[in-house]
Amino acid sequence: MRFSVYQISRKGGREKNEDRMGYCYTRDSGLFALADGMGGHPEGEVASQLALQTLAAAFQREAKPSLKNPLRFLQDALLAGHHQLLRYATERSLVDTPRTTVVACVIQGNAAYWAHCGDSRLYLVRGGKLMQRTRDHSYTELQETLAHVVPIDARFNRSVLFTCLGSPGKPVVDTAGPIMLQPGDRIVVCSDGLWSTVTDDEIVNILSNRPLQDAVPEMVEQALRNGGTHGDNVTALAVEWEAVEDRDTTVGISTRSLGEDVFASTIQATLSDSNTGDLDEAEIERSIREINEAIQRSSRKPR
Repeated sequence: MRFSVYQISRKGGREKNEDRMGYCYTRDSGLFALADGMGGHPEGEVASQLALQTLAAAFQREAKPSLKNPLRFLQDALLAGHHQLLRYATERSLVDTPRTTVVACVIQGNAAYWAHCGDSRLYLVRGGKLMQRTRDHSYTELQETLAHVVPIDARFNRSVLFTCLGSPGKPVVDTAGPIMLQPGDRIVVCSDGLWSTVTDDEIVNILSNRPLQDAVPEMVEQALRNGGTHGDNVTALAVEWEAVEDRDTTVGISTRSLGEDVFASTIQATLSDSNTGDLDEAEIERSIREINEAIQRSSRKPR
């Protein structure tokens, strides 16, 4: 595999940033994921981080170096994250369970597979056009989808969801794929802090006309400007498939020389005590450099 990736998270007008993002990869498979802890419930930052940790742990366990069934993996891993949240709340005798939305994408064998629960979104952009977008698990989106079948007069707040990880009932997890990828395809996963203030057309336009390392910060900064002082946290992770490697940056990654046992991840292995601040690219680049150095050491080991 060869891909470029760029990710960034900014704290908007909220007290703390409850968004989390990250990616993992082996020689033959990659996982790219984002979670948005839900306000109005306890420890949203724990919920989002625990969901991603569960995904990463499952990926490390099952991608040897590829997943046997990517769609089944995504379905099972998201449900495992849900059960981890229920267990976390039970062990700590919490009155309410931490909750989070999540969107995750697996790229393997020139194809993409994804799953989501809630209103964190995935966009697939090709040749300046929007090819795919996830449908939010919100009453507003459901109303729009069913409007031509069953007219509904009620008006809903777009942020009201009917499912998420950590909810009392079994969460709804929608999956898609395989979607065959073409060189230059771009996939972005993002929190609602981005898409709620930047239109789909604007997202497609920015992604299509700028280098990845310029497009992602521009989308995020535009969302922050549009959101104002009371805006939401804004997080995005974008991948360009089969991108031309740029030796001057750390965003280009090639896995072709990796051994079968190499696993790399930017997802934190432990829960963080940091609830505020931005996850800037400098911090992420340090993490990526450490991963690449470990990979280089592994590739030099005698076989």
